[in-house]
Amino acid sequence: MSKQSEIKVGVSGMTCAACSTRVEKVLNKMEGVHAEVNLPLETAHIQYDQEQVSVNDVKQKIEKLGYGVVTETLDLDIHGMTCAACSTRIEKVLNKLNGVETAHVNLANETGQLVYYPGIIDATSVIQRIQKLGYDAEERVDRQQKSSQKEEQLKKKRVKLIISALLSIPLLITMVQHLFGVPVPDILMNPWFQMILATPIQFIIGWQFYEGAYHNLKNKTANMDVLVALGTSAAYFYSVAEAIQSATVPGYHPDLYFETSAILITLILLGKYFEDVAKGRTTEAISSLLNLQAKEANVFRTGEEQSIPIEQVQVGDILVVRPGEKIPVDGEVTNGNTTVDESMLTGESLPVEKHAGEEVIGSTINKNGTIYMKATKVGKDTALASIVKVVEEAQGSKAPIQRMADIISGYFVPIVVAIAAITFIIWISFVAPGDISTALEATIAVLVIACPCALGLATPTSIMVGTGKAAEKGILFKGGEHLESTHKVNAIVFDKTGTITKGEPEVTNFEGDPLILPLVGAAERGSEHPLAQAIVTYVKEEGYDLQEATDFEAIPGHGIQATVDGRTLLIGTRTLLQQHDVEYSKYDAQMTTWEEQGKTAMLISIDSQVAGIIAVADTVKETAAQALQQLKDQGIELVMLTGDNERTAQAIAKQVGMDQVIAQVVPEQKADFIKELQNQGKHVAMVGDGINDAPALAQADIGIAIGTGTDVAIETADVTILAGDLTLIPKAIKMSALTMKNIRQNLFWALAYNSAGIPVAAFGLLAPWIAGAAMAFSSVSVVSNSLRLKRVKI
Repeated sequence: MSKQSEIKVGVSGMTCAACSTRVEKVLNKMEGVHAEVNLPLETAHIQYDQEQVSVNDVKQKIEKLGYGVVTETLDLDIHGMTCAACSTRIEKVLNKLNGVETAHVNLANETGQLVYYPGIIDATSVIQRIQKLGYDAEERVDRQQKSSQKEEQLKKKRVKLIISALLSIPLLITMVQHLFGVPVPDILMNPWFQMILATPIQFIIGWQFYEGAYHNLKNKTANMDVLVALGTSAAYFYSVAEAIQSATVPGYHPDLYFETSAILITLILLGKYFEDVAKGRTTEAISSLLNLQAKEANVFRTGEEQSIPIEQVQVGDILVVRPGEKIPVDGEVTNGNTTVDESMLTGESLPVEKHAGEEVIGSTINKNGTIYMKATKVGKDTALASIVKVVEEAQGSKAPIQRMADIISGYFVPIVVAIAAITFIIWISFVAPGDISTALEATIAVLVIACPCALGLATPTSIMVGTGKAAEKGILFKGGEHLESTHKVNAIVFDKTGTITKGEPEVTNFEGDPLILPLVGAAERGSEHPLAQAIVTYVKEEGYDLQEATDFEAIPGHGIQATVDGRTLLIGTRTLLQQHDVEYSKYDAQMTTWEEQGKTAMLISIDSQVAGIIAVADTVKETAAQALQQLKDQGIELVMLTGDNERTAQAIAKQVGMDQVIAQVVPEQKADFIKELQNQGKHVAMVGDGINDAPALAQADIGIAIGTGTDVAIETADVTILAGDLTLIPKAIKMSALTMKNIRQNLFWALAYNSAGIPVAAFGLLAPWIAGAAMAFSSVSVVSNSLRLKRVKI
């Protein structure tokens, strides 16, 4: 019997009726599908038989035609998860929902992220499904609000912990009496008094474990709550039975375990509290970035200046920023001059001059002049917001290595319950026949020691701290998978212009009478060529004022001709001077020398007499040679691909110590070269500006964009270096290696701890309360080990 369903999906990339007709025709050829495609709305209304076809089949068919299926991202805060089994269960269920493409749930920061098809499912449906599993969820709220909520939740946990501890202390004293025979007041040994203390801990403070266990068992899964509920309930109810027997059988001495259940719950609450405090520290990088943001802005509205919260600034608003204030949002200077400290974004320590018409970036600091600016990007569109978004998504993403932990934790709890049952049977049947109390102790210890919390926290906490630490240095990893694979790079391909070099030509050499510079600058002022602009900038920096040139003529491929103050100037190639019969042999050798160094040299003639020579070059970044040497020290092969001519490319490569140079290539050829390296078994990274090098960045195993956090650079690359400092590349590789080392440490100790702890507990060598303390300590130790990454030097 067919199971009909109906969906509406967005289709991107359609440009004409032929596109929509093609999509509709192909979809209708699928078994059990009837589709109507609307070109103006860019949607496809699809009826399909779920027995014959799935949403994913439809998506793949549309994408195979060369179009895209529109998806949206839903960020959630998920409450109530206690261990890896919880996050794995929620993730598994969400991934099965019709209309969800991918779902990732992060236990460490209690979040979930879904990519879904908006015409099929919505946020409300997703939240309801999570609630049905016994957890709670809500759409991601403002981070400051979330921080306040987190603090409130932590406060409640602290209160519960204190109450539980106060009730447990008298029971702890009875444990001392059991262990060491120390005399204690008779009231403490009274079964009913112990029961009065233990009951609120078991069923009020510890109710969360019963609730969690119920929802998990109802959904045919098991997690930490199941283990804790089973272990503590066994101890509590056995003690109740013993207390009743002591009241009904004269002279009966009960074996009481009220202290075991109470202290276990208290220790688990203590461990979770410390864990939450430690996990809060893993997101300090995000908090640090957000603290850079201005809180208020001075805006002109209705003809007067008023101070408003940063959230209320709108695109087009005119803002005034005074010396010492943070620039509120991204924008453009409309009036005034100043210098701006952009070190938070670019890493450049020297302030940058800003004049009317130039861009300024939100959260940078205005140093010494009042400026008026027009807001061009606000809210989530600013450069800082883009950076925060990348870091948040990276912290919430999964590295491939985490899949192993997810698989293990999914099977772990049921296996532990089975081991606990076998332990009880063996003890009561063979080791200590009929001795329920001894068998119970071993069983409870097994249940408690085996909690897989540490396993679930091992990877995400390291990813969170690692990406945060990198972001503080100006390195943005786009996801956990990129953080994991970057350290595997053994070959790096560099673009030249804007990557190895500054990307802005500047005058490097001048020979001749300095008094001719004002004439040269005035002549070049009429040209829009980058080389001419470099000369004009150089002359101005030398302190000369420029006159107006007349009779200006640009001679393509050769140079310019102009008249300045009645004098005729020629500036350009040998050919240009030859054509005007100007003798230039005195500068010919110097010109050749500069050209061999990769510079563009130009001869200067005034009134038919050679008067000097000037060289312009796109200079190498100060950090390039140092960065490349560091990469060589890491054993990485270095290649430069450029569209420039061979001589210029070789000159630049010689300056920085590049291993190999491939010149005069177009972007598509760069991608082909990277593919060749990959075919040789190399793990290749491509370093470029994120725009012209897009094909190569996409082909590489790791794409590294050099830029100032622009949207294009962030979207194109797997890793973005916010500043132009190339030494951040070896630092990114080192951060990747250190993070992966940290994850392996966490996974090893988490697995080793459980593997060793279970048999020790099963052999009766571990008291239940010690097992509880050890279990709590394991989670805290994993998070603490991850936090060590905050202190590493890269």
